[in-house]
Amino acid sequence: MNATASPLSSQVVLVTGGARGLGAAISRAFLGQGARVVVNYHRSEAAALALQQEFGGERVLAAQADVTDPAQVASMVARARAHFDAPVTVVVNNALVDFAFDGDARPHADRIGWERFATQFEGSVRGALNTVQATLEGMRESGYGRVVNIGTNLFQNPVVPYHDYTASKAALLSLTRTLAVDLGPDQITVNMVSGGLLRTTDASAATPEAVFDLIAASTPLRRVTTPAEFADAVLFFASPWSRAVTGQNLVVDGGLVKD
Repeated sequence: MNATASPLSSQVVLVTGGARGLGAAISRAFLGQGARVVVNYHRSEAAALALQQEFGGERVLAAQADVTDPAQVASMVARARAHFDAPVTVVVNNALVDFAFDGDARPHADRIGWERFATQFEGSVRGALNTVQATLEGMRESGYGRVVNIGTNLFQNPVVPYHDYTASKAALLSLTRTLAVDLGPDQITVNMVSGGLLRTTDASAATPEAVFDLIAASTPLRRVTTPAEFADAVLFFASPWSRAVTGQNLVVDGGLVKD
């Protein structure tokens, strides 16, 4: 297998947190391109099994694992390889640990505790490290690999200071770039796709409608990005069309953030 002859339809894709919200949109985007998808979930078993039933077991494997636990991730990846008789060659690190975008309820700088930072770092950074380490052997064997990390435009435009979430995603961008350098010789690319507030996911369900309207008015497109639109950019980084792109962060927010 090589980068110029590996369409999405030939890939086994792992989407962490892939059963609901943005993750479900990403899973469906890959399935729409003919890929086989490992829909990872932590607690959303019913949603994951519904996707598996909708598309069939030949296309979807619903797989429970806590991404912060390396043993669980390794077991999930091994199960996926046995199920599809092929290694995972695309990883989308989307799982979000216990977070809601509710600016009114967020802890402010004078009272936020380190434990909230630790929780987000565990999910974003440790989770991504676990999935990369678990899939690296299969990607090297294939001579092809794609890692797409899900970020945020909040570290460029912290319109709402979600300290813990934003710091963890900034760290994930750093990991994205160092992994890109380390894994490039293996023909494995590592990139990030960063969004703003999406209309609407489970995490953004607590956001007041007025906030969505304010964001929409601030974008050149005059609307808030949808999960399906965001997922399109993830497909690009997983495809052969991005074979010379690595270590990059693409902001997909309707043009709100310019750099």
